[in-house]
Amino acid sequence: MIDRIVVENFKSLRRVDLKLGRMNLLIGANASGKSNFLDALRVLQGIGHGFTIGEILDGRPESATRETWKGIRGGSDHACFSGADEVAIKVRGTWDDVLPEWEYDVVFSPNLQGRVVDEHINAGDLTYKHGDFPAPFHSDPSRPALGMLDEVDRRKIALGGLSAADIAYRLAELTLLFSNAQHVDSTPEVLRGYSLHARAKKMGDHGENFAAVVRMICEDERTKDAYLAWLRQLRPEEVEDVGTLSGAVGEPMFMLRENGREFPAPVLSDGTLRFAAITAAFFQNDMPGLMTIEEIEKGIHASRVQVLLELLRSQAEVTGTQVVATTHSATVLDWLQEEDYKTTFLFRRDETTGESRVCSLADVPRFMDVVKKKPVSELFSEGWMEMVP
Repeated sequence: MIDRIVVENFKSLRRVDLKLGRMNLLIGANASGKSNFLDALRVLQGIGHGFTIGEILDGRPESATRETWKGIRGGSDHACFSGADEVAIKVRGTWDDVLPEWEYDVVFSPNLQGRVVDEHINAGDLTYKHGDFPAPFHSDPSRPALGMLDEVDRRKIALGGLSAADIAYRLAELTLLFSNAQHVDSTPEVLRGYSLHARAKKMGDHGENFAAVVRMICEDERTKDAYLAWLRQLRPEEVEDVGTLSGAVGEPMFMLRENGREFPAPVLSDGTLRFAAITAAFFQNDMPGLMTIEEIEKGIHASRVQVLLELLRSQAEVTGTQVVATTHSATVLDWLQEEDYKTTFLFRRDETTGESRVCSLADVPRFMDVVKKKPVSELFSEGWMEMVP
């Protein structure tokens, strides 16, 4: 899990230093920098895939040997904070008692064809740079992958009580954490259609293969029952069953059974489909280590946002998936527990410099006292938190 992330000079994020938890919410007005922070996480995802910084920022087309990668919004032309030449993303996390802490830092220059200036991993007392990373961790494919650690590294590891295999295993875990990150921004148009595959372990960013994922969920009775229980929380008096319908060649389409009738995805509301897709993401066969979700409340009635928040909180804990989600809903904030204030981050934009300033609600001056007298939703809607220095 990522415990801390520092982003410097990326888009509107001049310097942001956040301590993350299992569930994290990003709040603030439009254009305050929330999506820019999610883009910084996506840079890490591209690095985990082994893409160059240039490819991560500007995208790469599909070919016979590689997948399509949609570039970061704005591309390399808008990747740096105004006046800066280099971007730095520094990530800290924990593993286990054998190797309790890890650090990964990358510094790159978007203005020089995405040139990497520095890149290293600290694992315990050891530091690995450039070619030390096992493939596909390189953000620059011109760097040779290290097949075997050299004798100096072996002695350093021996002194630290760690084997070369132990270090390599944990670096592979870090690669997987970044590359296996999942962005969930499902669109109703995609969710209403047939899946291209009969079965799938993971959905696409916009809900591609949603029905194929649900089909696999329904193949396991216990998993299906758990998934169905959450869907019934959204529509308590209606949902009887969940499943898929088959097209001409067996391709699946999402379906709910209500009051004895089957309702295929095309006739279901946008909010029902988005809730079903977000919920399905927590029951996928291939769970990501990190999941980001844009505007969790989109299309969902205010009376059901508590269910949505409980879904994120409980399933993040159960699955071990770290969640970073944005919301514009003041109602969501009223259902936060006091412990959530530490990982609910307020984004504000400095009108003079364009810089995004970010802090947790727990660190907003006087917030913990004021919230005892007034609901968080009112403080948020009235702009109270934006006015606090």
